Amino acid sequence: MLDTPSPASPVRQREPLISLVLYHLFKWPVVSPMLHLYFRGRIYGVEQVPQKGPLLVVANHASDFDPPILANCVQRPVSYMAKEELFHVPVLGRAIRLYGAYPVKRGSADRSAIRAALAQLEAGWAVGVFLQGTRTADARIPDPKLGAALLAAKAQVPLLPVSLWGTQAIVPKGSKFPQPVPVTVRIGELITPPISTKREELEAVTQQCVTVIHALHDLGR
Repeated sequence: MLDTPSPASPVRQREPLISLVLYHLFKWPVVSPMLHLYFRGRIYGVEQVPQKGPLLVVANHASDFDPPILANCVQRPVSYMAKEELFHVPVLGRAIRLYGAYPVKRGSADRSAIRAALAQLEAGWAVGVFLQGTRTADARIPDPKLGAALLAAKAQVPLLPVSLWGTQAIVPKGSKFPQPVPVTVRIGELITPPISTKREELEAVTQQCVTVIHALHDLGR
């Protein structure tokens, strides 16, 4: 078992040009108007986001709307995992790959996700990780997973903590349509990656991310 990250491979500093174009084609006509007009979105801390180079964006998670909102607010494409089956669908598979999604096999999600996410980081992407691993009703992170810290340690890239406030109310129980609730996104300062893959170091950095995100979330609207 490795206790220290392997030497970093040369990495690209930006996503492919076509991915940047697709990001902006989706952001400006669709995501940004919905966030700012329908959800009355507020965004704080954009100046904290590096606009080039590999990056791990870590956040809380309460809604299916979180991934596009998060990518919109950090002002650069964010790569997320997706089921491998989607990549076999004609046209859709090509489109989501260009938009930054990477495939994960069912039954071996941890191993395949780590390999695929590292490849995205080496290609210069910002990779998005929801620390809880699933949505929570109150947007808190009671049981954070260590995957983001492990990726940061292996790739030696910084983590960017982001709080999504209000998204848990977008589609309340029993509703079929998104509600015009207020949404606030707060972006924290970069967090240094763990210096090794030792569990205690991964846990310490993960908890640091959670503490920052909860503090930002507690600021409310």
